[in-house]
Amino acid sequence: MPNLKEDDNALREVLTQAKIIAVVGHSDKRDRISYQIAQFLRQVGYTVYAVNPLVKEIDGKPSYAALQDVPEPVDIVNVFRRCEYLPEIIDEAIAVNVKTVWAQLGINHQPSTQKALDAGLNVVMDACIKIEYLRLKIDLTSDV
Repeated sequence: MPNLKEDDNALREVLTQAKIIAVVGHSDKRDRISYQIAQFLRQVGYTVYAVNPLVKEIDGKPSYAALQDVPEPVDIVNVFRRCEYLPEIIDEAIAVNVKTVWAQLGINHQPSTQKALDAGLNVVMDACIKIEYLRLKIDLTSDV
């Protein structure tokens, strides 16, 4: 299965079924996109974990050094790191049985995409999770 970015139904399914998102590269600076997107994801109802080894906590919540340190199973890994970090992140995501790896706008790494797909993960590259959430009119409260 290719990059899900081209498949609205698959994107909708990923976003509605997910409950827990790990934001890799989550900044503690409010002016950074990773911070703003993570805040948005929390506001719409996801449980969001920060993964950033350089930050101990963000807004009073712990920041984890690596995906395997996150205390519960992760549905989506939302990546805010440069392309050269993707192979390592994909390896971590595979190791902890993440369902979907989602790399933000401008981030795309074909060998990592293939490795994740070969391991059975959903992959979204070069797409903003907030933009797609809003574009697809996801409502996490509708099926409760």
